[in-house]
Amino acid sequence: MDEIVILVLGLFISILGLINITGNISTIHWYNRTRVTEENRKEYGKAVGIGTIIIGIGFILSFGLSIIFDNEFFKLMVIPTCIIGLIFILYGQFKYNKGIF
Repeated sequence: MDEIVILVLGLFISILGLINITGNISTIHWYNRTRVTEENRKEYGKAVGIGTIIIGIGFILSFGLSIIFDNEFFKLMVIPTCIIGLIFILYGQFKYNKGIF
């Protein structure tokens, strides 16, 4: 059952990332996008979307590998993908929003 939750969460997060990449940043909290200008909206959405997709793919891969190899170790694969995804998200936050909030 834990694996199914990981898969659903990964799919949900990946879909949010795809929405953000298109420039639709309405799924991002309003206080995280307050200072993003209209001309930077697409680039901001792309940076945050890529980070979100990386996190989502990490969850999906973790699900797939832990099912295929029947090994709990692959659940730990979420940690490095979350770190890499957060780096992309924070890059977008600092560059286009001039800070986290």
